[in-house]
Amino acid sequence: MRWSLELAQALVVLVLWVCCGSGTGCPCSDRALCEPVTVEHEFEVFVFDVGGKDWKYYDWSKVTTIAAFGPYDPELLCYAHANQVRVVLRVPMDHVTFNVPWSPDCIDGRCYDFLRIANSCDFLFVMSYDMQSQMWDNCFAKANAPYYQTLSGYSAYINLGIDSRKLVLGVPWYGYDYPCTQFFETGRCVLEKIPFRGAPCSNAAGRQVPYKEIAEHVHKSITGRYWDDEQKVPSYIYMVNNTFHEVWYDDPQSISIKSAIMKKLRLRGIGMWNGNMLNYSDDHFIVKQTEDMWNALCPL
Repeated sequence: MRWSLELAQALVVLVLWVCCGSGTGCPCSDRALCEPVTVEHEFEVFVFDVGGKDWKYYDWSKVTTIAAFGPYDPELLCYAHANQVRVVLRVPMDHVTFNVPWSPDCIDGRCYDFLRIANSCDFLFVMSYDMQSQMWDNCFAKANAPYYQTLSGYSAYINLGIDSRKLVLGVPWYGYDYPCTQFFETGRCVLEKIPFRGAPCSNAAGRQVPYKEIAEHVHKSITGRYWDDEQKVPSYIYMVNNTFHEVWYDDPQSISIKSAIMKKLRLRGIGMWNGNMLNYSDDHFIVKQTEDMWNALCPL
């Protein structure tokens, strides 16, 4: 099998014993916090963290695993273990948890034996976002993670024979800002043609925007929040330097709809890229926005 560097960046589902081999001792005030987290969670909420101190404001009543993609932070380890939350690192090893594309159908040239990979690890984190990396039909701006496309990806994995309980649903806490070369109406923003892996157009025509920036700007836009019932995600339009921009993103409503796929297909859990994409300030209005995003991961 041909392995890519991205696929090899696996997440080891083991306890982080970074202190023990270095001789520096346990970094936690309570040495018991350096012991393995033995709690088994029936429902997984898997959070990617890319560094900094935003983790202090996460909803720790929901989180089960922190995947640390940033520099090692011993304070994060101690705090997470105090809340019975595992901390895992990305390392180049096999027989661990893998990130996989939103569908097993050779997305972006990643044609792997996903059934064998699933059978070799604890679970697969399905990256149900960046679905417009290859645009084959037209060069219009589209949703980062349309609902039916998301659902079809999980159905395809299950049809391979992969146990649904080995799949964690990944959702985006970011969107794409697309400058339009021509703009006709909402949903018909023509993009610059930037090919990718044979496709004539791609999301490389836009830029990724974290939800905290989107939430601040959407109310200042030309259209305000516009709901697309076909893709089941929101968007908005704004103009700068005489150029229209169309922004497609996910918010609590669209994430709640996708979260329901977990119950529908009996998936293992949910996660997002990434926990740092929210605003954790103490402003009352922003606090509510952030809480709504966390709560959307676990709809009633």
